[in-house]
Amino acid sequence: MRLARPVLPPLASELLARCRFPPCGSPVSCAVSGGPDSLALLALAVASGCAVTAFHVDHGLRPGSGDEARIVAAQAAALGADFVARFAPCTPGPNLEARARAARFGALPEDVATGHTADDQAETIVLNLLRGSGIDGLCAMTPGARHPILGLRRAETERLARSLGLPIVRDPTNTAPEHRRNRVRAEVLPLLCEVAQRDLVGVLARQAGLLAGERALLDRLAAQIDASSAPALAAADPALARRALRRHLREELELDHPLELAAIERALSVARGEVAACELPGGARLSRSRGRLRVERPDR
Repeated sequence: MRLARPVLPPLASELLARCRFPPCGSPVSCAVSGGPDSLALLALAVASGCAVTAFHVDHGLRPGSGDEARIVAAQAAALGADFVARFAPCTPGPNLEARARAARFGALPEDVATGHTADDQAETIVLNLLRGSGIDGLCAMTPGARHPILGLRRAETERLARSLGLPIVRDPTNTAPEHRRNRVRAEVLPLLCEVAQRDLVGVLARQAGLLAGERALLDRLAAQIDASSAPALAAADPALARRALRRHLREELELDHPLELAAIERALSVARGEVAACELPGGARLSRSRGRLRVERPDR
């Protein structure tokens, strides 16, 4: 039984004006670890008038991690939200951060809202730049129902969480230097701000917004190209051809991530008639016949 909404501090109303929650009464699932960002997400979702359910995922990586679910359950009850606990075990080892993230989102609803802030957005942009990402990576996260508090700063969510007077769960992995994001947060971004002599978080977030608009334009133009037609791809502007082909191959191969540039360039060589066929990730093969591109998958 959902409780009546509590009276939240005035700060919640101030921050809520910069959030992007769905209309009052809409069901909203929130990923809540018990940290200040996710706790602020939960409180603001309740303040927006949505029907909120807090989801907590335990990976079993730390002693006493099961106690955190009980803390979050109490937080949800105090704020007037429903609560669901999920267990998605992970074992220590290589790529732990990526594996835990995949397990976490596999256990959460597809439309779950997360407590990512503008600071997380800036970190993601820098990380994607270090990986050599194109425009999609530099757009980072999209403000909206999945990331409703992306317009807030981490210091603001911390302040709201403290004003609520609820226990805050601190995850020690958020400061562990072996994780690249933590080094970007603690070392790289502060140094960039020092060199620029300004706070770059807002600058990077605005850049992501501008690039998102340009990405949308490119997507509309690329959608007009028949990406299975070799002549159409060969005649198109290279930037649009790459974009159309990347989307087409991602759908054909049923990938959850875009293909890297090297694979796209190999595919374009097939479209241009420079080679007869090429290998694609996962053992797939792309060939050209009578002006059409054909994707052959080993599982078909």
